[in-house]
Amino acid sequence: MHMRGIGSMTTAPAARAATASTDLALVSSLAALIAVCSVLPAVNLSVFAPMTLQTFGVLLAGAILGARRGALAVLLWILVGTIGLPVFANGKAGLPVLVGPTGGYILGFVVGAAIIGAVATVAVRRAGRGTVWVLTAGGLLALLVVHAAGIVGLHLRAGLGWQAAATVDGAFWIGDLVKLAATVLVAGAVHRAFPDLLRRRT
Repeated sequence: MHMRGIGSMTTAPAARAATASTDLALVSSLAALIAVCSVLPAVNLSVFAPMTLQTFGVLLAGAILGARRGALAVLLWILVGTIGLPVFANGKAGLPVLVGPTGGYILGFVVGAAIIGAVATVAVRRAGRGTVWVLTAGGLLALLVVHAAGIVGLHLRAGLGWQAAATVDGAFWIGDLVKLAATVLVAGAVHRAFPDLLRRRT
């Protein structure tokens, strides 16, 4: 009994260290994916905010990693961009991006990733037939939060009225809905391949 107790005490820290290392690798990998999605060629739908794949990267981070790790991946991406690496849309970097017209979207991404991550965790653990629809609903809620934050940012930092800000924002909805559909498909495939990814920790 004594020896087994000692063995349990020595393996527990090792297990926690392994878990932390895995989490760090996953968070870093998804942060890198968001960065890649951000710097790929963008479609400039307005002078304030380009359409990129970064929303796809953000939603996918939450849907794959869960609320906590998904939000951490977004925060890591923001941190890297803020300190000067060109990982924001159109290869931009620095604090001015966060306080500029598109800063609301970027900050909203953190909450959006957490929302779809929380919903994805519930959906995966239930493992029912409605998983796709639950994840889609969570993604729609996440997009509503992101777009609401984006409208506030456009109003405060670009000097647009609320209606004008909402009009600018509206141009991005069709593209973001397509990205959400892609997120649900990719996340579903990932969780089928790695069913324990969200069942033990988020």
